[in-house]
Amino acid sequence: MFRIVFFGLTLLLCEHLGAQELCQYKQNKTIPLAIEEPVLRALSYYPELKETSIQFVFTDKLKKSIMAARPIVGSLFKKQENRKYKVLINPAFKLDYGAESITRIPDSVMIGWLGHELGHIMDYERRSTLGIIGMGISYSLSRNYVRKAERVADGNAVNRRMGAYLIAKKSFILHHPELPQGYRDKIEALYPSPDDISKLIADLDAENSVYEGEEETSEESIPGIS
Repeated sequence: MFRIVFFGLTLLLCEHLGAQELCQYKQNKTIPLAIEEPVLRALSYYPELKETSIQFVFTDKLKKSIMAARPIVGSLFKKQENRKYKVLINPAFKLDYGAESITRIPDSVMIGWLGHELGHIMDYERRSTLGIIGMGISYSLSRNYVRKAERVADGNAVNRRMGAYLIAKKSFILHHPELPQGYRDKIEALYPSPDDISKLIADLDAENSVYEGEEETSEESIPGIS
């Protein structure tokens, strides 16, 4: 009975979102209702993660971050295809004179934030268990390694055409007048800037243009192809 009611509520939600195709990305995902639409939109850019178990969880235990993607430790000792992940989300971000609910930020910013965290999960997916453990140790000890890991996460998102969302996120953080200066300084020092993201986008476009040009040249050289 519960499953029938839950399935019915899911269908109603899909109709409410006006994007029933997004519901295919709910598989093996736990998502708070308040942010379900931006989460599903972000997931739609990562079809490789369609069957991956990911829990999106509100928590106030994040003291220095707004979001963080982490593997569930117990799952690291299972087969790679059975790994599970959590995206921890601070329900509010601190301002100089109070706090604001994460649900009130623009959708483009939320999708950019989520896209970045999913980029980290893609990075985890390519690593062995020992590789992930080593990554965690290096991340905690080296600022240079942090810069590298954050660039990889953003690169994964850019490669999936999420560049505009990343720029919206970065601009929101760096130009928000009430976000603590310390947090803005951290983002500026350790994460790719909007200009860096724009360059990654331009490089990807240039690479795709060359690839498309090579494909056209190849087709022209093969008899019988019109």
